[in-house]
Formats: sequence, C-alpha cells, structure tokens
Amino acid sequence: MSDITNAIKQICEEKNLSYEAVLETIESALAAAYRKDFGEKNQNIKVEFDPETGASKVYDVKTVVLDMPEEILPVAEEGTEEKIATVETAADEAKEKTDKKKQAKAKKSETKVEKKDASVEVAGEAVEERKFNPKTELQIKDAILIKKSAKVDDVIKTKLTVPAAYGRMAAQTAKQVIIQKLREAEREMIFSEFKSKEHEVVAGVIQRRESNVVLVDLGKAVGVLPSEEQIMGERYNPGDRIKVFVKYVGTTTRGPEIILSRTSDEILKKVFYLEIPEIANGLVEIKAVAREAGNRSKVAVFASGENVDPIGSCVGQRGARIQTIIKELGGEKIDIIEYDEDIAKFIAYALSPAKVISVGLNHEEKRAVAKVLEDQLSLAIGREGQNVRLAARLTEWKIDIVGEKNQAKAEAEKELKVEIEKATEVAPEALAEKAETEKIKDASADSGRLADLADKPAEVKPEPAVEKPKKEKKSKKKE
Repeated sequence: MSDITNAIKQICEEKNLSYEAVLETIESALAAAYRKDFGEKNQNIKVEFDPETGASKVYDVKTVVLDMPEEILPVAEEGTEEKIATVETAADEAKEKTDKKKQAKAKKSETKVEKKDASVEVAGEAVEERKFNPKTELQIKDAILIKKSAKVDDVIKTKLTVPAAYGRMAAQTAKQVIIQKLREAEREMIFSEFKSKEHEVVAGVIQRRESNVVLVDLGKAVGVLPSEEQIMGERYNPGDRIKVFVKYVGTTTRGPEIILSRTSDEILKKVFYLEIPEIANGLVEIKAVAREAGNRSKVAVFASGENVDPIGSCVGQRGARIQTIIKELGGEKIDIIEYDEDIAKFIAYALSPAKVISVGLNHEEKRAVAKVLEDQLSLAIGREGQNVRLAARLTEWKIDIVGEKNQAKAEAEKELKVEIEKATEVAPEALAEKAETEKIKDASADSGRLADLADKPAEVKPEPAVEKPKKEKKSKKKE
C-alpha cells in the first residue's frame, strides 16, 4: 500500500468520507491543473489517477452526436477577423429580419388562422433546433475518422500527452482545489445524512447560547434552536443532553442549515416511543396528541390487545415511566387518555379530570355539548380554557361546556323552600298567643327573682378600723 493510499484513507476517517469521493476529488483537481497549464480550446479534460503508483492518465472525453451547426462559444481572446465576421453576420441577420417583416406586410390575403399556424410552426422549429457544443460533443463525421465503429451517444476518449513538468505544477495548483472539494464533499455528506433524519427526533448536547438562539451539537453538525421553537421557561445550560425534533434541513454558503424544535408534537410521540416498550412493540398505539409546550399535553392511547392496559403501561409502576417523560420535557404535565371509537365517550374521556354527565353531538357541524355538574364546571374548562381547548384539538371537535345542578342538592334546596313557605302560612292569632305566653313566662321569672331578694337579710358591711398615729420617741442626747 502506497503512502498516497494511506493518506487518502486517513482523510476518509477524519472527514468521514468515502474512498471514492476523495479519489474523485483528486482527479477533478488534477484535471483543473492540466486544463490551466497545458489545456487547449474545446477540450473536455478528464484525469484517471492511480493512487498505488501515483501515475495520471489524461483524456479528452467527448460524446458522439449527429452533424449540426456549431454553437458560437465565448472565447477570451478573439482576432479582428472573427470580430468582423460576427459583425457581418449580425448585419445580415438584421437585413433578413427587415425583409421578412416587409414580406409579412405584403401578404394581406392570408387569414389569421394561417398566421397563427405559421407562428406555431416557427416556434416549434426554434424549440426543436439544437446547437452543437464542440467542448463536450463530437460530430459523427469526425468520430468515424477516430473510430470507425462510432455511433451516436458513444463516448470517445482521446489520450493526451502528459508533460514532464505536469507533476510538480499540478501538485501546487491542485492543493487548494483539493481542500475546497473535500469541504464541499463533507458538506454534501452531512446534508444528505441529516436530510434523511428530517422530521425525526435526535439527541444532542447544548453547545452555547447566542442571544435568543441555542446551538446544539448533533455530532457531525451543529443545529440551531430558534427562540420560537424553545419551550417557555426551560433552561438550556451548556453540556446538557436534550432530545430535539429536526424541523428543517437546508443548504447555505457556509454549509448545511439544521433547524431544530422543542415545541413539536412529534417530539412527544418520539419520547413515548423510546420510553414505553409497549408502544415500540405495537401493543399500544398513540392515536392523537394535543400539546401546549411547557404547560400541558393530552395523549390518546389505544391497546390493540385485549389483556393490555394502555393507560397503565404508559404510567408505569408508581408512575416511573411517565415521570421520566415529564422530566425529559422540562416538567410538562401530561394527561393520558384512553381512545374510544365512540366519539361521545372519547370526548368525555378527553375532558378529564372533570366528570362528564352526558355529551350531545351535532355531526353536521362537528360540534359537541358536554354537560357537567356546576362544581365541575371550572375543572372542565381549565385555567384560561386550557383543558377544553386541548380536548377540542385532541378530538378535532368543537366542544361547548354546560353546567348542571346536582340533583340531591337541588332536592334539599326545594325541601327547605317548602318549609319556609309553610312557616309563613301560620295564622297571626297563633303568633300573638305565642307572644303572650312568652311575656307571661318572662314576668313570672322576674317576680320570682324579686321574692328571693326580699327573703335575704340585708348585709351590713363593717367599717374599716382607723389606725392611730404612732408616737415618735424622742432620742435623749447624752450630755
């Protein structure tokens, strides 16, 4: 194995390119170098390079076509005779055009239909007419002189001499061409790889943040997560691993452009597919998804088997599976709903956690009226209408929520009202008698209190003793 072959294989490993692509790049660069230094007019240079020996074979490759007039090709340096010839031909063409106009005006007897037919025929001739390109094509009359068995569409390769100075000069000229071609090949390879992953979910590492845009390292390329595709309130720290949805893959002058998303419904489906084996195996199917990224989502699941619980398989033991999904989506709340082919039941399930009494359907307008208890009305609507909005998107039906009173509560209120009405119908005489008896009871109670006070003797309070002032002893002074 030669050193050139080893170098080519090393480049293939570093750039993750195929051996044929690198070899084709080298051959095109050598052809450009030969064309620049030793090429002639109207030559289609192709080079065959042998990496084992380092030898190059140069050919002029042309395709055999039918005999036809030559195309006037732009040439860098033209002689005065050619310029005069082109001027004369242009003057002749102008004269011919004026003569044709005069002839057309002279023919007044022709009808409009004939004129239209003639114009169509002229236009058809212009379209069918094909010009000859001597750089890449060879007329059959010239091809027979080179190869007697030549036919139309055959490729004739004419070997050209390789000068002694070609190797050194070709290496200098081809250096920059090879570098540029390798970059282009690498970009094309990355573009084709991620184009096949478009509308799929891939894992990446957050690289850095530039203003409102987050750059995500996807391995061979860097994806862009714009602000409108980010989850509100989610933090993107450098080095964190996240799952992103490849929304669009395009090409720019700097290379492939990969637009990512964290708000797509597909990323929620893909995370369920990765985390729940029953969905990956096909035992449980995701029928519909409604999502408001960062806040809440509703997922309708259906079990194809009879002994499979679709909701239980998604939640997992003690909620282990659904907690992993919620953590992956940045704390987003997820409602798992069982899908039912009966649209009324499906709408009732979609409005959970509210309990629906009944659902009325209008199939023509695709509108449903769901009745819930009054204490469940706010729960069915949700904060700022979020619950009913997600349910409508999940079922693809317009949903109206109607509150209904609880029957037990209504009956209790009715009984209380009847008792109050009965109390107001009592005769005023009975009320007066009741008031007099209450007065008599109050009077008797007051008289009893007075008798008790008369029987008790009056209590005499003793007067407080007056303290005598103490006499101060006079101290005798010793003489």
